[in-house]
Amino acid sequence: MAKKKRRFEQLQAAAATPKEKKTYVDPLQQQVVPRLEEVGKKLEGKGRTVLYGMGAIVLIVLAVVVFMRITRNSSAAAQTALGKAIETSQAQISETGTPAGSTAKTYKTERERAEAAIAEFQVVVDTYGGATAEKAKYFIAVNRLYIDRPAAITELEALSGQDSPVGMLSKFALAETRISDSRFDDAAKLIQELLDASQSVISKDTLNFELAKIYEKQDKKAEALELYFTIAKTASEAKDADGKAIRMPQTAIEAKKKVEEMDPERAKQIVEPAPEAPFGGGMPPVQIQ
Repeated sequence: MAKKKRRFEQLQAAAATPKEKKTYVDPLQQQVVPRLEEVGKKLEGKGRTVLYGMGAIVLIVLAVVVFMRITRNSSAAAQTALGKAIETSQAQISETGTPAGSTAKTYKTERERAEAAIAEFQVVVDTYGGATAEKAKYFIAVNRLYIDRPAAITELEALSGQDSPVGMLSKFALAETRISDSRFDDAAKLIQELLDASQSVISKDTLNFELAKIYEKQDKKAEALELYFTIAKTASEAKDADGKAIRMPQTAIEAKKKVEEMDPERAKQIVEPAPEAPFGGGMPPVQIQ
């Protein structure tokens, strides 16, 4: 599978909990967030949009981000087991093995890592069942892309029929396999179904950005440009509850870059909001001769 790396949407920091209240510690979040941060550093400078056609590892990252928001109803033991399996799926690939003094897992090939991860996710399926098992099945299918792509696609097709976060993520992953196979009409249909859903665990901007990419591959330049422009223009005009401009998210920034490439004149209509002064207003700007 081609590994065109792009940056994924940053995790938002959780709101601080009042001291008198006991803070819930999510075992899945506790184990996986450091791994996500590590992946984020590796992808720094290469685009934060969560888009695919870039390897199973990013499909795993997106799922972790989503599942961390909905996982509190699962048992701590199930979350911990799932978190350990996810760690394995994101372990470092190294032909020389684990560095001296390190306890981190390493694998010589992506296939070897995927096989180890699948075995751990299967234990989760067999032991816990329910919603946790469905999440594990998604991870199994995505990791199987490294080993047996046709079988993985069959599993994703089955999971994509669910009206659940797992189903939506599976449909998105399935769309990316269609793109890799140059089945652009099928990919666009899957993305459009996600856009038409009453609720989606994947942001509309991410879905529209991906749809625009598909349109480009289909040589539908006008349709692609319109989507890119809408994403960027809407974000550039967004305000917070106090009426202050909001910093454009990375997806919108990437969309603006696409508009600049495709229609430089129209791109001038997209004005990124000026950053707030760190110490507030009131002081004139300092000019250096």
